[in-house]
Amino acid sequence: MGREIERKYLVKSTEWRSHKEYLQGQSQAIGKKYSQGYIPTQDKTTVRLRIVGDQGYLTIKSKAVGNTRAEFEYPIPVEDAEEMLSSLCLKPLIEKIRYKINSGRLVWEVDEFLGENQGLIIAEVELENEEQQVDIPNWIEREVDDPKYYNSSLAKYPYSHWQDK
Repeated sequence: MGREIERKYLVKSTEWRSHKEYLQGQSQAIGKKYSQGYIPTQDKTTVRLRIVGDQGYLTIKSKAVGNTRAEFEYPIPVEDAEEMLSSLCLKPLIEKIRYKINSGRLVWEVDEFLGENQGLIIAEVELENEEQQVDIPNWIEREVDDPKYYNSSLAKYPYSHWQDK
């Protein structure tokens, strides 16, 4: 069984783009476009469909206990993912560009949201255990431990609809 131990942070405007690890020896960073949606469930289980490039994924995540939850992810044909995104998932879909930044021993995933969530930039870091120390880069604004920042919540209540940004 897979486990996900993750912490989520708001990113300071565009400061992260000037971080030396962002470029990783390139003249400009290369992000990957993600399209993802969520199939409604009755409890805190999350069922996500995602397309990254030309690959589809089906992911099932359990309810979180602290910062940890069970995670099962399987590659699926992109055509199946496209059909499920259009017919089974809540709208709007989550559209974002994901960048990976090496910082110390950690890899930060910075998501720059598009569409109805444009303007929101979140960084996530996956940990080996809940007690693992995280060295916070200077381009992080603050940690967010609010479910409204979960991608599954952004599909139901997009950032563009928030009153308290």
